[in-house]
Amino acid sequence: MTASVARGFYRAGYPEIYDLVMRHRGRDHTAEAATLARMVRRRNPAAASLLDVACGTGLHLEHLRTHFAPVTGVDLSAEMLARAGARVPDVALHEGDMRELDLAAAFDVVVCLFAVPHLRGVAELDRTVARLAAHLTPGGVLAVEPWYTPETFVPGYVARDMVQEQDRVVVRLSHSTWLDGARDRIRMTVHQAYADPDTGIRHDTATTELTLFRPEHFAAAFARAGLAAAHVTAPPFRWGLWIARHAGAR
Repeated sequence: MTASVARGFYRAGYPEIYDLVMRHRGRDHTAEAATLARMVRRRNPAAASLLDVACGTGLHLEHLRTHFAPVTGVDLSAEMLARAGARVPDVALHEGDMRELDLAAAFDVVVCLFAVPHLRGVAELDRTVARLAAHLTPGGVLAVEPWYTPETFVPGYVARDMVQEQDRVVVRLSHSTWLDGARDRIRMTVHQAYADPDTGIRHDTATTELTLFRPEHFAAAFARAGLAAAHVTAPPFRWGLWIARHAGAR
């Protein structure tokens, strides 16, 4: 997550709603953690320590810690980390920008899931991948989740979520379109309404800008960081995963 995103889209109070919606959106965090573990151990059977970059509210960390130890999380949003800390109180959490990541530590596994679309172009992708690579142990494995490409994006796409937990209801609508004529950047507008017995009905609207990276952008970023990488099909990850290791690693 970048600084502009943390100050805008993931504004104060939003992480609670984000967490609620993401828990009901259909992602199987248990299965995704198991898939990651299998893919990592095919390449590094002894992998133990893991760093989750842009860990958000800890939805993956909760399950990744059943496969790896110790696990660590990092995110730019202090409020996101507060919710992650409540979910996984025994996990080390750090506040930091993935583009400038410097924990002075190395990990057998580094994962970055659904975060790179928030980067503002190829230069930031290169910088981020380089910082992730710098946190790998010899033989370590890096897993990065991609998203839509410019060719698969549908201009004007509308998405909706409706979540109810006990007496609390959240309705989330989003609309995405090209950003100012660009063909690799989009603007997503999200409107949310939420209601509960204590506060009644509230609503707000926020906008964020996202980048649609092509496979060649990822491949080049990994190569510049000295990594050998491949995009692999990885159900239940909808867009698969990029799996990378230092070139020449055994």
